[in-house]
Order: sequence, then C-alpha cells, then structure tokens
Amino acid sequence: MGLPRPILKSVPNQSDIDRVFHALGDPTRRAIVEKLGHGPCSVSALAQPLGISLAAVVQHLQVLEESGLVATEKVGRVRSCRLDAKGLQVAGQWIADRRSLIERKFDRLEALLAEPTTPPSGKKP
Repeated sequence: MGLPRPILKSVPNQSDIDRVFHALGDPTRRAIVEKLGHGPCSVSALAQPLGISLAAVVQHLQVLEESGLVATEKVGRVRSCRLDAKGLQVAGQWIADRRSLIERKFDRLEALLAEPTTPPSGKKP
C-alpha cells in the first residue's frame, strides 16, 4: 500500500485570474460589484448612481460576466444582475495561495531564528 494521494485543488488557470483582476481593476466595475453585494438589481438601477449611460453599464457588465464575477438574466424587458461566486472564488484562491506561500516563508524564518547559536569551538562568545 503506497502513500495517500494528495487531494488536488481546482486551480484556476492564468487567463481566468487575469480576467478577474482586469475586471476588478476598474473603479466603475468595482462599484457595480459593491452594489450587487447588497443583492441583485436591474441594469438601470446600477446605472443611476454611477452617472453613466445604460450602454456604458452594459459594457462594464460584459467584462464582469466574462470574468465570472456577475451573472445577468433578462426577464421581459428588464435585465437583472447578481454576483456570481465563481469569479470571487478565483480571486480568493489566488490570494489564499500567495498568503500561504508567505506564511510558510515566515514560519521557516522563525524556525531559523529560534535555533540556538553555538560559537565556533575554542572561542568565547
């Protein structure tokens, strides 16, 4: 019987990560994500406080949809938007991976600094 097999995490590919961070790099798109964090709403409700046209909001929504951050659904004449956890999970996993790497480096540094130092033989400290 061999060693247990590691559990493989679903690792987002680089283009997924690039799309999410590109989408979040724009302040208007971040404002849309913030607004949708309070619940679903229509495109016109998103456009009103932003002071931009419906066409501009739709363009921003397309970028957010392509990144997996937002999902939209058209019911009748109203397009409703909501946050999609898929894009947030991509960003969260990328951040968690960086944090884990840094924490491991700090743990190794802490262990190294905790090691007792012994002066070379025959010399007084």
